Amino acid sequence: MRPERPTRDDYVAWRTVTTRWRDDDAYGHLNNATYYEIFDTAVNAHLYEATGTDVRALPQIGVVAETSCRYFRELGFPAPIETGLVVDRVGRSSVVYRIGLFQGDPAGEGAVAAAEGRFVHVYVDNRDPARPATPMPELVRDAVTPLLRA
Repeated sequence: MRPERPTRDDYVAWRTVTTRWRDDDAYGHLNNATYYEIFDTAVNAHLYEATGTDVRALPQIGVVAETSCRYFRELGFPAPIETGLVVDRVGRSSVVYRIGLFQGDPAGEGAVAAAEGRFVHVYVDNRDPARPATPMPELVRDAVTPLLRA
């Protein structure tokens, strides 16, 4: 059974990403690796803007522990992609995000997601990322909590 496609109402924060000619593969649709680049950009751009700081320089940093993507229809150059961001869970040392990718007329085919990613950050000590998870910085917690959906 095919999962239900998310709609724009399922997301809280928005960003537009410009597609590039090189993003398409030989078949004329967005390369799979590019979806993950967009997910990473959507999450980290939000963190930069919402915290007002370089999150790479914090004492605890978020490392990607898990990603996945559900593909519903093709995306590609030259139309921009709108990314919707929502948080499913904020834990002591982790955050679970969902990122919807939308392309096209919001009243038409762009009303439902073309793809949806799951992206999990686990916070670790910036000086020794191999150590076990550490509590996320309050600055980050304050930036992601407003993205939680009931």
